[in-house]
Amino acid sequence: MTKVITGLEFDPEKLQRLNEVTLQDKFQERLNEVRKINVTITQKPAPTEILIPNLTSGGDQLVSSIEEIKGYDLIARNGDIFSKQVGFGGYDESKYKFLSLEGEAHITCHSVAYYLNQDIFPVCKMTFYFYTRSKNIVDHSKLIKYTEDCSDQANLDYAVDRNEFIENYAIDNTIMFIDGPMIGGNISSFSLKLVEDLHRKNIIPIFLVKNSDSNLVVDHYNELRSHYNSDLHWAYTMLKQGQRSSLYHYTDKVNPANTKLFCYYKSFKGITPQRIEFHPDTYILYKDYFPNIFDLLYYLLLLHGDKANPQIRPIAVAEKYAREIIKTINIELLLRNSSLIQTMNQGRFGGEVS
Repeated sequence: MTKVITGLEFDPEKLQRLNEVTLQDKFQERLNEVRKINVTITQKPAPTEILIPNLTSGGDQLVSSIEEIKGYDLIARNGDIFSKQVGFGGYDESKYKFLSLEGEAHITCHSVAYYLNQDIFPVCKMTFYFYTRSKNIVDHSKLIKYTEDCSDQANLDYAVDRNEFIENYAIDNTIMFIDGPMIGGNISSFSLKLVEDLHRKNIIPIFLVKNSDSNLVVDHYNELRSHYNSDLHWAYTMLKQGQRSSLYHYTDKVNPANTKLFCYYKSFKGITPQRIEFHPDTYILYKDYFPNIFDLLYYLLLLHGDKANPQIRPIAVAEKYAREIIKTINIELLLRNSSLIQTMNQGRFGGEVS
């Protein structure tokens, strides 16, 4: 039986916890430990992407279509109507990294923008980590992390913090749109755990992926393999504006727990398609809602209306909050002699980001 997510009231106590910026535990202590090192900065703080490898080839995977292979029309008007019947939120993050002789620092702002009863409720959380390959430095601080691979460890910390943040501020009986792949690299198990936890709260998790280099579909079908460079190339050619592809089921042969349903949708003519993915259990639990969810995604993308940065509105707003919050911090000065509490107190948002 499909769970219900429409026409439900939202917990007022949880709503009161939104509209704020918070800091991870021991944030200030982590900064103090790095100041003690007196780091020698070799590259000033700069924006950086969280790189999660996409599934590319169909070699060790099972891929099958669960619908007739064709383009399916998306109806923005239906999405508009549905948007007034449900609550939904978008998750994104903004990250800065700087390099020093002693290691590298990562500061991330995790952000969710909820759309509930036609109002926007944002919430953000700042996290900070310093990574080094020097065991001597780590011996003098439990809050500085030793690692042989900074990128790998940073991805793991990101996944842990993302899950904790989303679960902590999740509003029951809503849809959560999450920027990034559900299955990929070393975060797959974290994403699957997040999906399971959100289901318990009657939340529908949907993952959105831009700029994918996946070949899962074209590698699976012999008639497509020699004609298209990638799944995006195939979807761009096959789909008309305002259409999605059929749904495909993916399962990893080696680790069957890594499984998902996915499709591609084309929002604007001349714009690269994007991928939607979600867990098969999500589809089973909320199957009756998915026609409306697909229309909602299309409506929210048109509502944002930025062809240079095609995203659904909740994720675009979450991204903007995250970027604006992280811009308020002079990271280099902060690590040298400042205090975050003096720079940006934990507090409420003063206004909206349009």
